[in-house]
Amino acid sequence: MDASPDRTTAAGARPAAGSSLAEVRAELAALQRRYENERLRWELAKEAGEVGTFDFAPATGKLLWDEQLQRMFGYDPSTFTESLEAFTARVHPDDEQWHADALQAAVDTVGEYDVEYRIVLPDGETRWIHARGRHLPGPDGRTDHLIGAAYDTTGEREVATRVTRLLEAMPAGFYSLDPEWRFTHVNAQAERLLGQSRDELLGQIIWEAFPATVGGVFEESYRKAVSSGEPVAFDAYYPAPLDGWFEVRAWPTPDGLSVYFLEVTERRQAQERAERSARQLAILAQVSAELASTLDTVVAAARIPRLVVPALADFCLLTVIGEDGAPRDVGSWHVDPRARPLLERYREVRLAAMPMTAPVARALHTGEAATFRGRDVLTVLADGPARELLTLLAPSSEVALPLRARGRTVGLLTLFYAEGNSPSADDVTVAQEVADRAGLALDNARLFSAQQQLAEGLQRSMLTEPPEPDHAEIAVRYLPAAEAARVGGDWYDAFLQPCGTTMLVIGDVVGHDTEAAAAMGQLRSLLRGIATYSDAAPVEVLRGLDAAMATLQVDTLATAAVARFEQTPEEVERGITRMRWANAGHLPPLVANPDGSVAELAPWVGDLMLGVDATTDRHESVVALDRGSTVLLYTDGLVERRDADLDQGLLRLRDELAQLADRPLGELLDELIERLVQGRPEDDVALVAVRLHPQDRPRPAVAGPNRVPPTVPPDPAEA
Repeated sequence: MDASPDRTTAAGARPAAGSSLAEVRAELAALQRRYENERLRWELAKEAGEVGTFDFAPATGKLLWDEQLQRMFGYDPSTFTESLEAFTARVHPDDEQWHADALQAAVDTVGEYDVEYRIVLPDGETRWIHARGRHLPGPDGRTDHLIGAAYDTTGEREVATRVTRLLEAMPAGFYSLDPEWRFTHVNAQAERLLGQSRDELLGQIIWEAFPATVGGVFEESYRKAVSSGEPVAFDAYYPAPLDGWFEVRAWPTPDGLSVYFLEVTERRQAQERAERSARQLAILAQVSAELASTLDTVVAAARIPRLVVPALADFCLLTVIGEDGAPRDVGSWHVDPRARPLLERYREVRLAAMPMTAPVARALHTGEAATFRGRDVLTVLADGPARELLTLLAPSSEVALPLRARGRTVGLLTLFYAEGNSPSADDVTVAQEVADRAGLALDNARLFSAQQQLAEGLQRSMLTEPPEPDHAEIAVRYLPAAEAARVGGDWYDAFLQPCGTTMLVIGDVVGHDTEAAAAMGQLRSLLRGIATYSDAAPVEVLRGLDAAMATLQVDTLATAAVARFEQTPEEVERGITRMRWANAGHLPPLVANPDGSVAELAPWVGDLMLGVDATTDRHESVVALDRGSTVLLYTDGLVERRDADLDQGLLRLRDELAQLADRPLGELLDELIERLVQGRPEDDVALVAVRLHPQDRPRPAVAGPNRVPPTVPPDPAEA
């Protein structure tokens, strides 16, 4: 059969001119095989995707379904009637009318058919179906056929429903944004936290709905998540109308950005309160440590403003009322280093320029805390440096807190706040606690100082001035321990016996308190009485003292060394003096000879200390000294150190004494104390020294006037 020029194959290709019937049939067979292959692939795809196809003719109402779609709707292919009524019979009653309207509208407009509806299967199960179709118009332009496909979306719907229920039940806010930054989903908690309904938010651009997000951490983090494809997490504050802190987690999705957020304002406030409490406790601990670190409490209190600023104020002044009752500013600190010199100058002139009507002056004199504005002070200040400086410092408000202790005001802590800052109730409470601690420390220091001066005065009253025998110069020194109660058991003594001999005593009662000082007073008085009544030698004086302690039940232990200086007329002619001495467990005397050499008179371990055994044997030593020699007796506070042994201390003392031997006696003792303990001994220091001036010439002026009791005989040199 001849092919006409305008006839084409099913594939749209024209048979070549002059083709034979066999060739045409071969081409048709190839096209048939290709069609069958395509149809098979389509069937396999439908089955794999569980997609059914339909063909609906509106004019006849005939509905053709493939077997996949018939089974999807619960029909037996052998009994399916191929009618629109069969379809309608399966549609859920609630969806029947709107679906019919949608189908008719699509037919009438030859438009798209894209619907999702429910069906009810014969066993009562409800399923969701998503159908899409395309209209084929007839010669008249109206719909001739509606051809399409449908598939079951029940599983997708159930997952979406579960997700929606989960999002709605979440205690956290959730919203999603599309690529244009428009809200596409907002859960109930997000509505509450954001203060707007989902109807108001859906479709809005987030930057327009919440303008405070623009240019801040919200926009920066969201754009970073979208551009990087990585989730972001941050905490941020959003101002009014939300006025809260939020913990935000955002992660990018194919549809845009999903955001999960919690309001954490209370948590942040609790965290800030905890941090503030920790800072406040740290301040109080630092203040306590500062005040306890030194006995000079006024100096320690002057450093308190550095602890208070900037934690409790922008700058601060500390005022202390002195012993004379006059206040003085002793410490200041400013948060701005550039303003500290300015505040220092204001501190120097403030109180002198402050009238009694000023709030600070009233707070100082009434002992009542006061809060006032900075300009209130300016109005009462006269023109001058104080007013000019305060104007430059420009505090917006001040708080004056009294330093109180035992019912009296001992100072004032003044806190200053710059413009824009104001004191919180917590800050004022902590500052008052700081002021109370400082006030109590200052008052304790005052009481301690009074007691210290009283105790030291009593102790020094027992350590009398030495006599001034002819041609013998005696010097004494006493220095209390720097870190102790400033009274202890160390003592020195120098006196003349009735026979005219000079006796030196050095001693140390065990202990460092008022009891030790009281025991020292007893032992010193007993020893003096025994020595001045009996004219006894040193060893007998120590025996008598030990016996008296046992008889009087003086329950204490002590070390002591006693030295007596004797001369016969022959020794006066020879220019020598005998020193007779005994040692009850004390350090040995040192002698600086006229040639500058230094000798230790014996090993430092002496006889048994006093108060242990009154019957113990005691020994006495005698040494001849050239005139011009210096004898030094001392307590262990001069040579003993925590970081060095006693032998090292003794060696150092000998070396220093050798270097200073030619100094005037008083200067020698002062220099020894300075070099060995730097004026701050760890233990009490007592020194007594005698310098034996030559007797063949007049008494030197450095020895002072000759003062001796009238009951003693004259100097052998004068005889």
